[in-house]
Amino acid sequence: MLNFFESALHMTSATHPTTESIGEGDFNRWRYGRVDGHFDECFDAGGEIRASWRRLLEHLSRIGREPLDRRWEQARRLIHENGVTYNVYSDPRGRDRPWQLDAVPLVVSSEEWKGIEEAVRQRARLLNGILVDLYGPRKLLLENRLPPELVFGNPGFHRPLDGIRCRNGIHLHLYAADLARSPTGEWWVVNDRTQAPSGAGYALENRMVMTRTLPDVFHECQVNRLSHFFGTLRDMLIGLSPSQRDRVRIVLLTPGPYNETYFEHAYLARYLGFTLAEGGDLTVRDHRVFLKTLSGLMPVDVILRRLDDGFCDPLELRDDSVLGIPGLVNAVRLGRVAVANALGSGVLDTPALLPFLPGLCRELLGEDIRMNGVATWWCGQPGPMSEVLAQLNRLVIKPAFSVPGREAMFGELLNERGLSELAEKIRAHPRDYVAQEKVALSTAPTWVDGRMQPRHVLLRVFAVATPDGDYRIMPGGLTRVSGAADSMVVSTQRGGGSKDTWVLSEKPVAPFSLLTHGERATELNRSGFILSSRVADNLFWLGRYVERLEGSIRVLRALLRRLNSEDYARTSPEVAGLVELLHRDGRLVGGVEGDEQERPIDLNEIEPQLISVIFDEDRPFSVRADVDRIHRIALTVRDRISADAWRNINQLSDNFVLPRVDEHVLLSATLELLDRTIITLAAFSGQSMEGMTREKGWRFLEIGRRLERAGNLASILEFGPMRVDDHESQRLEATLEIANSIMTYRSRYMSTFEAAAVMDLLILDETNPRSLGFQFARLQEHVEVLTADHTGTQRPREWRIITGLLTHVRLLDILGMMQTDGGAIRPRVGELIEMIRRQLLEFTEVLTRNYLSHARRVRPLGMITLES
Repeated sequence: MLNFFESALHMTSATHPTTESIGEGDFNRWRYGRVDGHFDECFDAGGEIRASWRRLLEHLSRIGREPLDRRWEQARRLIHENGVTYNVYSDPRGRDRPWQLDAVPLVVSSEEWKGIEEAVRQRARLLNGILVDLYGPRKLLLENRLPPELVFGNPGFHRPLDGIRCRNGIHLHLYAADLARSPTGEWWVVNDRTQAPSGAGYALENRMVMTRTLPDVFHECQVNRLSHFFGTLRDMLIGLSPSQRDRVRIVLLTPGPYNETYFEHAYLARYLGFTLAEGGDLTVRDHRVFLKTLSGLMPVDVILRRLDDGFCDPLELRDDSVLGIPGLVNAVRLGRVAVANALGSGVLDTPALLPFLPGLCRELLGEDIRMNGVATWWCGQPGPMSEVLAQLNRLVIKPAFSVPGREAMFGELLNERGLSELAEKIRAHPRDYVAQEKVALSTAPTWVDGRMQPRHVLLRVFAVATPDGDYRIMPGGLTRVSGAADSMVVSTQRGGGSKDTWVLSEKPVAPFSLLTHGERATELNRSGFILSSRVADNLFWLGRYVERLEGSIRVLRALLRRLNSEDYARTSPEVAGLVELLHRDGRLVGGVEGDEQERPIDLNEIEPQLISVIFDEDRPFSVRADVDRIHRIALTVRDRISADAWRNINQLSDNFVLPRVDEHVLLSATLELLDRTIITLAAFSGQSMEGMTREKGWRFLEIGRRLERAGNLASILEFGPMRVDDHESQRLEATLEIANSIMTYRSRYMSTFEAAAVMDLLILDETNPRSLGFQFARLQEHVEVLTADHTGTQRPREWRIITGLLTHVRLLDILGMMQTDGGAIRPRVGELIEMIRRQLLEFTEVLTRNYLSHARRVRPLGMITLES
């Protein structure tokens, strides 16, 4: 079999000429070509397949090209459905850009991994020791082991954090190292990530996708599992708690959904069982950190932060930060809360430190450094600066410290004038620049356009601290891939991709789960998610927008069916009424875009406007805009939404792309899309009804839906039963169609459509989930639960409003409401509609003020109240 691979693969480099084709589906059809001057992870210099890769290539060869393509298409669909995204700021898709994962993993032998593991473990201990010294005695500066300018001139060094001690002397709880392979096969460290290293969650998601796509290959290759690493991470964070409570409360602090790695924040929070929180969800009281919840303030023991140091506390760090928690630094200083990584650890996130690490390793650990960094010169010293200026045209010049807008410059790409200008900048501000040798990154096989092609790779390895001061290394990591064969820029922000990293085991690997049984019996408890007011607010509006979308689609579908039917005239009153309904809802406007004055809507030319109402994302009240709003809101509560419900959300977004069909069949294609969308919305509603526990989060989602549906019903009652004319029967039929109640009506009444019967079904009948009575009854149930702890002498205002509406509806005299004023309307129906709208608006305002305000709690809902 090995001889087959050695002859079947096309080697198209200068030293390995192409061989003849053997057969369809064999590796020779995949035409892999090595890149001269770069180490190849799969092939040695003689073109032989490395032993660690042989088993993987054997299995991929058996699968064949077309089946592998099909499998990988399923994997891409899975990534999209799961909503795995990375926010590339320059990409128009922004937060919706799918995560890029390659079909072929990077393989590392167990023997080679041992060396990497030991080197990264040593480096993590070294960097932690440096942090302990810099925010403590600073002997390294006193003994001239480190230049003071490199520390005090670094914006990542925060003086308010001086002297703060961390539990067990560990500042660096989570560490990541970016590794590159030199042309000789030696591993180098390119970057140290010490502040809030990202990528571990993406590495886990990559593994989940690979094990579903290539399960047989994964198990046969005996790949080490990643779960042990995350189990250690969780246990480490629990051990940091300053309190002695049995249930440690840990939050993952995120900058929010606009951050490039927000998916990872939500994914890790859900996987580890932590609460995902933004800075506005947390507050400091009496030098302790609390989470703002609907039940009052809940103490927080540990914060796993994904926020840069400076943004964490606007009182003592960056005063312009709106992402942090005022007073956090003092709470940490007094030992009331633990933060991982420790605040201030970003001071080591600089390439300027690399030249000093070998000496510091001998000083602090008494060992030679196991893995060197890429050759680096800090220009803040005269000797290194002279060396840099003498060879500027072949070095990579980087900012020594993180500065927005400054990027690396490749000397070989600059002309004489550019080099001269750069040299002047370095001479003027030498400590602000670092020079590095250009790294000839190794290549690895990547699946591109149905064949293997070489791409440059960079490996990020993760380490987590253990209580004894050592570190555990993830047996794998996040391998990042260049976007093109001729590019050595490996950056996800610049269009690069990723690979799963398979570290092979010498023996079969036992499964492991974070849910393994402990030594003690599990204490039973039925507490669920901790619900912050921000999350409750977002769930409330998610429910409203989902229901608003369904209501609009049902109106649009009813209108399009009539425009597509021979039984309805375009200028008929029911068609005009549906158009007016959309107009009042803000969907349709008269005239052309940009006109300040509305023009009458021409019913004979209505189709283009309807298509725009549905698909135009730039139209503020279009259906597509509502779909985007649903997606954005759902993203903010990503950790509270099941994978199945998230697939429904993604399916909504996929639906609303203007179909590329002939103009004559566009309306019928649009009708089909609206039908599919209603099914998708029904699936989401089913997920929320059957997949969510009846906690407050579910109740706010439901309250939003019921409020919006009641408002929609008021509008269609105004369109239907309120009006009296010769076309009343047709309008009542359309009303029942929009309310999804026409089958129930026909099962009860054999006669034509009558206003009294329609109003009874859509207003009074509490067995009909589309009636006003049903909405008010459900709202009253939810409000009863929310106000259960109320101790005042008078019922809360929200309860009184909704109970009043329900009572009013139950006491309605439907037949008495059929009276007309001699004109074209039933005035009592109109009065009822206006009263319902006023009361629903007041109910929403009271609900928002009492529960969904993030700044002030009007009524205490627990032992601790939030005043400001």
